[in-house]
Amino acid sequence: MATYDSEQQEQLDRIKHFWKQYGNLITWVLVLVLGAYASWTGYLYWQQQRAAAAGGLFEELDRAASAGQVDQVRQAFADLKGQYGGTTFSEQGALLAARVAADAGKQDDARAALQWLVDSGKNDSLVAVGRLRLAGVMLDAKEYDNAIKLLSAKMPAEFGALAADRRGDVLQAQGKTAEAIAAYRQAWDEMDPSVEYRRLIEGKLTALGQAPQPRPGAAS
Repeated sequence: MATYDSEQQEQLDRIKHFWKQYGNLITWVLVLVLGAYASWTGYLYWQQQRAAAAGGLFEELDRAASAGQVDQVRQAFADLKGQYGGTTFSEQGALLAARVAADAGKQDDARAALQWLVDSGKNDSLVAVGRLRLAGVMLDAKEYDNAIKLLSAKMPAEFGALAADRRGDVLQAQGKTAEAIAAYRQAWDEMDPSVEYRRLIEGKLTALGQAPQPRPGAAS
């Protein structure tokens, strides 16, 4: 029994010594780990609440757009990008607000919404759509060099054909027919043959006397 008590005391002494030597370190590590976990959980909750609020504001914008309420759309988008910039809802809102403004003949508002998306957007696909539409606005304003520069930025591969097509439109407007044909041809080659828009590109090439034919080895 005495031996057992002695061994038990030795174990207690070792534990006390270990805790005396490393206790503070262990305590701080636990504090940091638990604090990080609490912060991450709180961040996720904040993100969920923020997304829900942004979604509600986007619905408000969408309803105003469907009703043709231009001023309400402008205000809803201003609130959306001001309070929830960086969310997908705000980027979708930019595209919707730009369309409503353009339909109402308010090109400056449309351009501002698209420029905000291009400058501040985080979703590569939505930013690419914004670039294409903004390039169209610049084309209408005869800002050809700015449009070409905008279209030269890196975009997701699936937007390459559309960017080439829009570049062809700008080059054609500049009177650079040979370069426009090359851009349209690139767009036609890269676009999936099953996509109906490819026929429009084909029409542009045909109008320029360059009706496209599949290149050897290319899919028809």
